[in-house]
Amino acid sequence: MIVYKHSVSLDATKCKGCTTCLRRCPTQAIRIRDGKACINPNLCIDCGECIRHCQYKAKKADFDEWDSIDHSKYLIALPAPSLFGQFANLDDTDYLLQGLKNLGFNDVFEVAKAAEMVTDYTRTYMHRMGMSHAPFISTACPVVVRLISLRFPSLRSKMVPICPPIELAGKLAKERALKEHPELSSDDVRTVFISPCPAKVSWVKNTPADKECYVDYVVSMSDIYFRVLSKMNRAKIPEVTSESGMIGMSWSSSGGEASALMNDHYLAADGIENIIRVLDDIEMGHFPDLKFVEMNACPGGCVGGVMAVENPYIARVRIRALQRYMPVAQNHVILGENDPIPSEVMTVEPGEYSSAEILGADRMQSFRMMAEIERIYKMLPGMDCGSCGAPTCRAHAEDVVRGESKLDDCVIRMREILREIERDDGK
Repeated sequence: MIVYKHSVSLDATKCKGCTTCLRRCPTQAIRIRDGKACINPNLCIDCGECIRHCQYKAKKADFDEWDSIDHSKYLIALPAPSLFGQFANLDDTDYLLQGLKNLGFNDVFEVAKAAEMVTDYTRTYMHRMGMSHAPFISTACPVVVRLISLRFPSLRSKMVPICPPIELAGKLAKERALKEHPELSSDDVRTVFISPCPAKVSWVKNTPADKECYVDYVVSMSDIYFRVLSKMNRAKIPEVTSESGMIGMSWSSSGGEASALMNDHYLAADGIENIIRVLDDIEMGHFPDLKFVEMNACPGGCVGGVMAVENPYIARVRIRALQRYMPVAQNHVILGENDPIPSEVMTVEPGEYSSAEILGADRMQSFRMMAEIERIYKMLPGMDCGSCGAPTCRAHAEDVVRGESKLDDCVIRMREILREIERDDGK
């Protein structure tokens, strides 16, 4: 069984057992045990909601620290489109690209450039597959990919098997570096993705062993923000190096990828709770005319990632202001009717996951455990207070059946039992 490597972790020394993360986790992956939160790795999708809402900063994102990167290599920055919305008064993307080079990067390859190419590949794929395979679900957000794998397996065939822009950007960046610098070997070149969220760190960590990963490091936007800010020279007009347009930059916000496909029959949802509702509706067949579905786990899209710096709504406005001065697109992929989509662009989800919701070793045992869960659930108050350490009474009943907690951990139930004892003693 493949062990999924996560990028959201817990600092138990800071945890107060307050149950905030317990209530906010969309997959019920968190429990409170012995006064501390613990994360079930089989259910965690690295969405970062626990990081976003933990007031004690006990949840954290794991990423590559800037100082841990091997700076002796030929480093290529891969800035996510959402990075451009983090900086105030940025009226030209080239200022930021130059700032990255001043920081120590040998080259910069915009992920927005790769996003424009992925848009064309996706449009071609959808056209060739036809409406019989609709709705097509974007695989750009790793959280959505993992969520579908764990909770909505019937929708896996709906996912567009085109690699996300981060992978294509890393591949093209390395190819360009080796072509322009023949003195370099592939071992001399390293790509560094500047990420707004921990899920993309997990995506890189979980690249299958038999598949080459074109991203070597993933750093946090918040970790690199002030370093780049100090290297941006606003007094000098930068060299024109940007190779992306409005379409690529639009991937930073919810709806940007879908609108770039130039198809009106799409749905764009952001926020993990909204995404779960949309996936439920798709699974139930509630959207018969829908052709494309774009979902971003973070509110507002990638600009709302927990590793970003700026308020997502402010960042989105800044990016829209930048787009006014950009061409529609600078990168196009045109394939003939009989030209196949390149195999290196077609991809599969990283890793294979077994459902964490399977109860028993076989069907009969699972049925017996489900019946026991229902029996125990009826004994609980149904208040979903979280005092037992589980997010809901049903989750507590399941934990009891799995042997992970005790029925008497329910404080409300025990209080009612004690009251009954007191009444009996008073008679």
